[in-house]
Amino acid sequence: MNDRSGALRPEDYEEPSCLLCGVGGGTDPAVRPVPQQRIIQKLDEYMSRRDYAGAERHLLYWLEEARQGHDERGELVVRNELIGHYRKTGQGEKALAQGEKALALLDALDFEGTVSAGTTYVNLATACSAFGEDERALALFEKARAVYESLPRTQRHLLGGLYNNMALVYKNLGRYAEATALFEKAMDVMAEVPGGVLEQAITCLNMADVAAAELGLEAGEERINALLDRALSLLQDPSAPHDGYYAFVCEKCAPSFSYYGWFVAAEELQSAAKAIYERA
Repeated sequence: MNDRSGALRPEDYEEPSCLLCGVGGGTDPAVRPVPQQRIIQKLDEYMSRRDYAGAERHLLYWLEEARQGHDERGELVVRNELIGHYRKTGQGEKALAQGEKALALLDALDFEGTVSAGTTYVNLATACSAFGEDERALALFEKARAVYESLPRTQRHLLGGLYNNMALVYKNLGRYAEATALFEKAMDVMAEVPGGVLEQAITCLNMADVAAAELGLEAGEERINALLDRALSLLQDPSAPHDGYYAFVCEKCAPSFSYYGWFVAAEELQSAAKAIYERA
């Protein structure tokens, strides 16, 4: 979305895609596997409290455990999570350094062409875009797309996330038609994902930003308003669970509605988020 204060950006709401489904444990007795599922669950606890320092300590501890135990699969999982952590906390050099080490692990594990490879490309590409390297991000997204679209077992939410984030890079590069086409693909894919209405709402707001950038606020007003109306309907869809993530999305989407003059909608979203936080 547009680079404005309070705007919803991918680094605000996108977490690194999980590699657990694509990286299994090894059978080498010299390898001491780290508990991948437990690592992710504990990380979620830290993030739910917005304890970023605790999350970093947690990940660095298990990174060292994976390295000491010669568990390259576990190391890949942890490094992918660190890419996202450093991206979210604005530490570009660290995010990109973790990405380079994750790419080296893909080569060492001979994971090229796997879902895990595609997911690593997406995570690093998202970090590259967040820190101004859009051309490199696009190249990585293209590699991820080639992997994901060639594998029938790719989970639909991974494909939807790829299209959405790749479209944001096209938008940044001024390639608006390509951005819109990919956002539409993201909408179609996320319509098949249970609970995907929140991601669809975010995509609608991203598409509104593309219209504003391409056409201008005045010429694009009709399309922008239609997309905002669609986004609001999706946020109010009864199928969306009113949990902490719903509150987080509402809170992050509200400034976008304010930017386009939809102040009542913005206030309603902020109120909905506040009510959920107060019940927690």
